[in-house]
Amino acid sequence: MGRGKIEIKKIENPTNRQVTYSKRRNGIFKKAQELTVLCDAKVSLIMFSNTNKLNEYISPSTSTKKIYDQYQNALGIDLWGTQYEKMQEQLRKLNDINHKLRIEIRQRRGEGLNDLSIDHLHGLEQHMTEALNGVRGRKYHVIKTQNETYRKKVKNLEERHGNLLMEYEAKLEDRQYGLVDNEAAVALANGASNLYAFRLHHGHNHHHHLPNLHLGDGFGVHELRLP
Repeated sequence: MGRGKIEIKKIENPTNRQVTYSKRRNGIFKKAQELTVLCDAKVSLIMFSNTNKLNEYISPSTSTKKIYDQYQNALGIDLWGTQYEKMQEQLRKLNDINHKLRIEIRQRRGEGLNDLSIDHLHGLEQHMTEALNGVRGRKYHVIKTQNETYRKKVKNLEERHGNLLMEYEAKLEDRQYGLVDNEAAVALANGASNLYAFRLHHGHNHHHHLPNLHLGDGFGVHELRLP
């Protein structure tokens, strides 16, 4: 049984379309290779799939550029000349834009203003005012953001300081250290290096030698101030 004819039309199923493309591409490349070997022909094939994937075959004895050059010589046309003119035109446009930008920059620096009309000067002044307002607005925004950040840092430090102070006072009031009055705790928390608190038991055999000792039913505080 011979193979039936396939209707030449777009294959709607994407998977079948890709499979058919791959098979027929490989078949065309094989025929191009056979022509190169059997007939000493120079063959160049360039194909793009519907997903813009490039597939290319070129005879080993030549290159794509040589094929293009030979094509131009055979037809008497210049493929590169047209492209070169387009690139030159694009370059001229870019140079013109660059020249105008340089003039505008010089004018905004206060240079080259002698030949400008009053309307041009007024427009330049307006543009500079708008630019200045934009810069000033951005500056104030940065300052405000930094102030808010610093304010949060200060608040955080104040909270940490308060927590440390509370922990310190709690340790001073703990029975392990003895009972210390609030004034001594605050002085110690504020860095008073000349104030010391000693834990003394009631009925200590040396208490009669300490005239500044405040005795009670529990512990007492004796303050020593160093010179």
